[in-house]
Amino acid sequence: MPPFVVGLGGTLRASSSSETALRVALDAAQAAGARTELFGAEYLAGLPMYDPDRPARTSGLRLVEALRAADGVIVSSPGYHGSVSGLVKNALDYAEELRDDARPYLAGRAVGCVATAYGWQAAVTTLQTLRTIVHALRGWPTPLGAAINAAEGRDGLGWIPDERVLSQLRTVGLEVCGQGVVPGPLGPRGAHQNEASDPDTVVRVP
Repeated sequence: MPPFVVGLGGTLRASSSSETALRVALDAAQAAGARTELFGAEYLAGLPMYDPDRPARTSGLRLVEALRAADGVIVSSPGYHGSVSGLVKNALDYAEELRDDARPYLAGRAVGCVATAYGWQAAVTTLQTLRTIVHALRGWPTPLGAAINAAEGRDGLGWIPDERVLSQLRTVGLEVCGQGVVPGPLGPRGAHQNEASDPDTVVRVP
């Protein structure tokens, strides 16, 4: 069976950079043979605030069942005040419904983390926060995480990622599918960075 990859994230803003980034990564996973399902901002905005003392309501069951079946997950959040958005955090809180499963929470799943923000500081701190949340949910963050400064590449039509950013996002999608490639040396930074990376945009966790 091809792997099943779930993507969640985005904002309610039209042409959201975080949802655009999520779609690029998810499309790369699909192109590699994965089955995918997207939970964008429109769906996430309809979720009630998660209440651990009550079973998931009907509106949250689709997300819970998708996470339960997932082999991998891609999460994309905007950087709001240096951290993940409430919309994305509330969706991730629904993973609590998996606590009593044979694979509790996100255990055994590769999880790709993407953060977009108007500036490097918020993008990087948001990516770090996403990785921390994934660890708490027992997931395995992929080696490459994408922190994107969405102030770059924006014009009157919205945010347009350049080839370097597209390469990062596609690599995240491939790594979630288990198809990441360990690169050869690329000069002084070769031991720590791959060709899709940039020291200002990628945080690697030991």
